[in-house]
Amino acid sequence: MRGLQFREVSFGYKRNNQGELVVLQRLTWHVPIGVTALLGINGAGKSTLLSLGATALMPRSGKVSLNELDSRDQQTQFRARVAWMPQQYRAVPGLTVREQVAYSGWLKGMSRDDAWRGASEALARVALQDLADQPASELSGGQQRRVGLASALVHDAEVLLLDEPTSGLDPEQRAMFRELLVRIGADRTVVVSTHDTGEITTAYQHVVVLHAGNIAFDGALQDFSAHAPAGSERPIESAFLALISGEK
Repeated sequence: MRGLQFREVSFGYKRNNQGELVVLQRLTWHVPIGVTALLGINGAGKSTLLSLGATALMPRSGKVSLNELDSRDQQTQFRARVAWMPQQYRAVPGLTVREQVAYSGWLKGMSRDDAWRGASEALARVALQDLADQPASELSGGQQRRVGLASALVHDAEVLLLDEPTSGLDPEQRAMFRELLVRIGADRTVVVSTHDTGEITTAYQHVVVLHAGNIAFDGALQDFSAHAPAGSERPIESAFLALISGEK
């Protein structure tokens, strides 16, 4: 089976003199092509799962693979096909916006010239081309989030893992982000984590609910919404609460 896959993946964080805090427990998930919302309460393990998918972390047991590539044994090739925007994105001091994005492309194996050209294209996609020569560290928080998104887009990866990407964006920027999701998700895998049910719109084809170390729901947006009780004023929120509480 092709695509990004998590097979029987478990992961925990070691705590001094307190044993291990288990976050994921034998989780299996085949990530679909298109745009998927990874929904869960704070602390559910969303960032951990995306970090495993980006090889920033390695599973305690189980396997993460992308097509024929194993995240542990073929890490360099795996990383070249995956883009990751972590929840905490910080600019490199001294770099301009365009240099920051180009540097991300170079780290993914792009040539210097390709990374430079790709940076301009990625910045245009997030409407930051007019700030390309500004110091990246001097931008606002919302603008830096968009630099992070451009850095994830620069090398045209087949899988994009975006951790809380709309944090710090104003309503207009969020609307622009949703439009971008629709475009980039047409022929690749995009996973966007969020704890905010208000973020779930028709820009997402799929919804995955992460709860108690495993997947409580994995399916199409309309099937997710069907879990809401009849007459719910907030069907997305109601469906989420019903799923994590075990109600039908």
